[in-house]
Amino acid sequence: MAAVLAGPSALSFSSSSRVRVSSIGSVRKPGFRLGFSRSEFGGSRISISPAALVLPILAPVQPIVARRVCRFTGKKANRANKVSFSNHKTKKLQFVNLQYKRVWWEAGKRFLKLRLSTKALKTIEKNGLDAVAKKAGIDLRKE
Repeated sequence: MAAVLAGPSALSFSSSSRVRVSSIGSVRKPGFRLGFSRSEFGGSRISISPAALVLPILAPVQPIVARRVCRFTGKKANRANKVSFSNHKTKKLQFVNLQYKRVWWEAGKRFLKLRLSTKALKTIEKNGLDAVAKKAGIDLRKE
């Protein structure tokens, strides 16, 4: 006995086995592959038409998360040991001292709100914002 499901699923199978089908048309089975596969009931053969497998590919949307890395100096977290009184060592992270700071940009005649480390702030005070940004490869016009 052969059965064909109409609609977007376009799934056909033979014999009287039961197959679970989702609304998109894929078989809910851990080892499912494209083309031909065996169902888990009675060894019947399953085939899916290529038209049912054409789905729009959407890129996963990732939230914008500020990383704990200074863009100007490249400083990032350091792995260190936390040593207890009994000299028991456990791993911990020592994060960079990142601060949000409004910095005056002389060439652009405006303030920039930057997230930078305190070490980068001292370097900017010494060498200037343009020199430090140029060395780091940062375009300040986009900030």
